[in-house]
Amino acid sequence: MIHLLFTGGTISMQRDPAAGGNVPSHGGEALVAFAGGLDRISQYRIENWAKLPACHLGPDRLWALRERVRQIAESGEVQGIVVAHGTDTLEETAYLLDRTLERKVPVAITGAMRTSSDDGWDGPRNLLDAAAVAAADQSAGRGVMVIFNGTIFAGRAAVKTHTTDLDAFTAPHGGVLGRVEQGRVAYKAGQRDGGTAELATLNPSGLSARIALVPMVVGDDGVMLDSARPSHDGVVVAAFGSGNIPPGAVPAVRRWIEDGKPVVLGTRCPTGVVSPLYAFEGGGARLVGLGTIPAGPRALSQARMELMIAVSAGTTYGS
Repeated sequence: MIHLLFTGGTISMQRDPAAGGNVPSHGGEALVAFAGGLDRISQYRIENWAKLPACHLGPDRLWALRERVRQIAESGEVQGIVVAHGTDTLEETAYLLDRTLERKVPVAITGAMRTSSDDGWDGPRNLLDAAAVAAADQSAGRGVMVIFNGTIFAGRAAVKTHTTDLDAFTAPHGGVLGRVEQGRVAYKAGQRDGGTAELATLNPSGLSARIALVPMVVGDDGVMLDSARPSHDGVVVAAFGSGNIPPGAVPAVRRWIEDGKPVVLGTRCPTGVVSPLYAFEGGGARLVGLGTIPAGPRALSQARMELMIAVSAGTTYGS
């Protein structure tokens, strides 16, 4: 038995001429009927948890979704869980679930890049592929995964890197776990975590921490960093290159650290990690010396979620 948890997103949408674009429309029962053949993969049950665009899921709703997935996983009633989700913030949800849930029951997260009104709607194929992953015996113990366009990624590694392509998800800081081809799940030998480091499961009581994400710009003087500091518990700085910022922003970074608020140093580059190599004013080496924390193998969205989870749990980033 697998549990199908529908939350909305493009996979649930169709074009509404009156609204002027795509809106949530289909519930789980309709999506299963559109896909066809799911009963040949596994027995299943359907839960219509929500019918929302992903960008409508704030911290409270994300935590409520995490709690619902946890309850299902701990019930002992299902072999696996499928979460149908909007793609805009799917990576945040996948990261949250991966970092805070035990790995025994596989959780396969998927969605769609096209709606049921579009030619080549990818929703049915992605739903069937995710169901195959959730139901596969070899998925046990692999925890949270993202399944898109036949590719399986670790939940903590998957990132949306294209706005509209069917193959929108990659793992810039990890690797591919496996593939689903004609309904058959095939994992790569030795790939259980997508090339990401194994970390202890964190168990905060919620997502209470407010974390800012502040991008650096040419000639940045730290005004945005200073504006965010009073109302946030930590910040991820989107630095240039391997972790460098304009010298005018350095005093603002120092003020965050003096206030006892963590500063995570990320990069606006889509691949590669922050490396504290440069010792000029504003260089990564000096910033780490001040007390900033390199983001590690994480996209900016994932670094922010990691810091939110850590601060909410009363622990340090990356612990």
